[in-house]
Amino acid sequence: MTERFTPTPEDKFTFGLWTVGWQGRDPFGDATRAALDPVETVHRLADLGAYGVTFHDDDLIPFGSSEAERDAHVKRFRHALDATGLAVPMATTNLFTHPVFKDGAFTANDRDVRRYALRKTIRNIDLAVELGARVYVAWGGREGAESGAAKDVRVALDRLKEAFDLLGEYVVGQGYDLRFAVEPKPNEPRGDILLPTVGHALAFIERLERPELVGVNPETGHEQMAGLNFTHGIAQALWAGKLFHIDLNGQSGIKYDQDLRFGAGNVRDAFWVVDLLESAGYEGPRHFDFKPPRTEDTDGVWASAAGNMRTYLILRERAAAFRADPVVREALRAARLDDLARPTAADGLAGLLADRSAFEDFDAEAAGARGMAFERLDQLALDHLLGVR
Repeated sequence: MTERFTPTPEDKFTFGLWTVGWQGRDPFGDATRAALDPVETVHRLADLGAYGVTFHDDDLIPFGSSEAERDAHVKRFRHALDATGLAVPMATTNLFTHPVFKDGAFTANDRDVRRYALRKTIRNIDLAVELGARVYVAWGGREGAESGAAKDVRVALDRLKEAFDLLGEYVVGQGYDLRFAVEPKPNEPRGDILLPTVGHALAFIERLERPELVGVNPETGHEQMAGLNFTHGIAQALWAGKLFHIDLNGQSGIKYDQDLRFGAGNVRDAFWVVDLLESAGYEGPRHFDFKPPRTEDTDGVWASAAGNMRTYLILRERAAAFRADPVVREALRAARLDDLARPTAADGLAGLLADRSAFEDFDAEAAGARGMAFERLDQLALDHLLGVR
């Protein structure tokens, strides 16, 4: 591995305990790997050059643990963090594995389940803040339905709003420096999940009592599962000031959630994702929410984890070269990106209405005949991606 593609903590690469810790179990096959000790995970990630590690509560503390067992798990984990210097920038709650959440958590039809889900989340928020997390991700994987009559979606959204409002009240009341990030996903495991895309999530957030506390955590595969452009979703989140966290992985088109290594599946879109994050000055972690394929042994797990970071660094170099290329800069001007950056009506409505060149004297035929030079620009991007420029 060449030195320039060796990750360091300054690159802010993070992984969830559930990612490298996935045992390869799927709906059609049993586990192909043994469980990983979270402490081992921390040390191995630190050795690979990662910046931090994230977790669901149940990743770190097995469901049903006693208070003494919980304290022991947390103590071991904290000791590993102190020994390696790894950060915990984000945490989340598992509200999807246990059968109690089979109909959802914050939007379950059963009120007692909803109350339990909130208390479970609040308890882990306390631990997350204690370990230094600044972002709390909320993925509503079971918040949805497979049949129309089973869920009154309007009422379910009321309950979802109620949950976020209560959680916001709690973090403000505790004086925590913590923000929430909604993670959209269109389907799987539910047939239709509430807040399926970045756009749905952004619209929902504006109805909350404390919208400033809530942003989004887009994931590559989740947007691409719906046939959407992941880069465009990130751009809108940035435009709204709501990109609080991001999950990077790979996906091959509209199918089940593959959670491939970053860059696998659609390397072209991965290039534009990296180009956007770097050019926009995104300062948050680059979090890899992937699953090492069940074909891999333990060594393959860590090779896969390293591959995420290596691919990002390669694409970062390629994107920087693309932006620095004077031929590309000329092509961007030919494609009139500089004109897009100009306000359409800086002269205001009165000026627009008084300007005959804007309509009466506008030559639509001539404008329609103008080429946009996009193909040359796109080929230059591909040349840089493939490393031939």
